[in-house]
Amino acid sequence: MQSVEHLPAAASDQAELVGPASAPSGGRCDGASGVFATVGLQLERVRAAQARGVRVEVWFQDEARIGQKNTLTRVWGQTGSRPTAPKDLGFASPYVFGAVCPSQGKAAALIMPICNTAAMNYHLNEISSQVAADAHAVVILDRAGWHRSQALVVPGNITLLELPPYSPELNPVERIWHYLRSHWLANSVFSSLADIMDACEMAWNRFATNHHLIRSLCAVAWAPASPAP
Repeated sequence: MQSVEHLPAAASDQAELVGPASAPSGGRCDGASGVFATVGLQLERVRAAQARGVRVEVWFQDEARIGQKNTLTRVWGQTGSRPTAPKDLGFASPYVFGAVCPSQGKAAALIMPICNTAAMNYHLNEISSQVAADAHAVVILDRAGWHRSQALVVPGNITLLELPPYSPELNPVERIWHYLRSHWLANSVFSSLADIMDACEMAWNRFATNHHLIRSLCAVAWAPASPAP
């Protein structure tokens, strides 16, 4: 995991679809089975488009802001007591760009001072560097503006696949943010932006080096891995 302290502003805030066609604009009316079938069909199309012997790695990507106004979580305490926890009112906050490939137990992340298209380009390059030489990555993500910008540069070994609108529960990276906060980041006071970035780096690295945890926390049945050639 790397920390990036300075980034240029995005070259454009105009949006366009990147990767395979997104799901029809039917909202959530089709139910979970319809959503899974649509995303699964898009995955199969990407697999079919690859050259013989090229595997498809399914990745999931998301961002989280970690700030001085940190979260509070439950803690152990004596019966009848009311444990206290520190709470800061500062405004400093970096962004953690995280991605995982559950089937391979792999992770790729960057800590950024801002969340925009330029930062997303850095993260796509980081993900690309983690994709196996004999594989093509499908990166599943939400429809944030910096995921659809015309200034987004997608590496040749990556295809972006959008989740339906208003469906964060389909992205297992959301579970990672909850896990990091509840285990290592909550109930803490950070004196500076650098302290927050150091804490985020420590938390992510402890998570990312546990390949079994990545598989168990982030696996999704509707996006299976490609069989080995």
